[in-house]
Amino acid sequence: MDAVSHLSSTVGIESACASLGVARASYYRQRPLLGPSPLAQFPVACIPRPTPARALCADERQAVRAVLNSERFQDCSPAAINATLLDEGQYLCSTRTMYRILEEDGATRERRDQLTHPQYQKPELPATAPNQLWSWDITKLRGPAKWTYFYLYVILDVFSRYVVGWMVAPHESAELASKLIEESCEKQKIQPDQLGLRADRGSAMRSKPVALLLADLSVTKTHSRPYTSNDNPFSESQFRTMKYRPAFPDRFGCIQDSRAFCQTFFPWYNDDHRHSGIAMMTPAMVHYGLASEVRENRRSVLDSAYRLHPERFVGQPPNPPLLPKQVWINKPSNSEEKLIK
Repeated sequence: MDAVSHLSSTVGIESACASLGVARASYYRQRPLLGPSPLAQFPVACIPRPTPARALCADERQAVRAVLNSERFQDCSPAAINATLLDEGQYLCSTRTMYRILEEDGATRERRDQLTHPQYQKPELPATAPNQLWSWDITKLRGPAKWTYFYLYVILDVFSRYVVGWMVAPHESAELASKLIEESCEKQKIQPDQLGLRADRGSAMRSKPVALLLADLSVTKTHSRPYTSNDNPFSESQFRTMKYRPAFPDRFGCIQDSRAFCQTFFPWYNDDHRHSGIAMMTPAMVHYGLASEVRENRRSVLDSAYRLHPERFVGQPPNPPLLPKQVWINKPSNSEEKLIK
């Protein structure tokens, strides 16, 4: 094994083992017992790579380079060039060697015009009160048979999580969406330049009827970046809450069944559902300005509990959770959340 170690520094381990009739596996098994390798004293980068005997000389490489860059072959691939030369009875080198020569000259990059997607700016949208920023989306509800669906349109206030409008339709339609948005704005008494409307990039969301309606109402519209569900998280969260309800069926027998379910679900969601994102209040409490009153009532209940049994609390009466003063779609990392006190 010592002989293999000494010889490997000159011809390499594989050639040394082959010359001395030693299996490489046996050599590697006993390598730790033989001490440091003769090659270990030299950094790998300092060991020059020997030139293979079959390599082209400098003049031959230059001749190949001249053929590759000639006017005849400058727009051809190395494989096509090699095949053409073989048909003409000439062999210069392998196709792979042609690629290596071109790579040395930086000529192997993609030369065709490639499709590039525009850079979409990350939206950062705040809401500090109800009816400043709405989010809307459409989700599918499974029908009675496979591949049959009903379409649920929902408009949600981002600050309060209050559902200001919903509709179940047999298909996705820009005209129906426009009608729902218009009716919701009338119901909430939206004034010009008061509201921003957030949506994804679905066909109904980007349709001309919706765009014209929002322009007439002076409502600012924004869209999510392509394939980025985080840009419309509040609608996605609301759909998740609905579809994970125990009463939500796997399929609806007809469109009337889906509407009957929504007529029960959305009153519960707005008036009874305590939302963790709004200090465990219902969306209706926040949307209609009852949050401060509700929080003061909770505080008085906790103060009374503290006076009765102060030993059950640590130092002071517990405080009810604070309602966020700002709600963001894509909150900036350097923005500090302010709370209502």
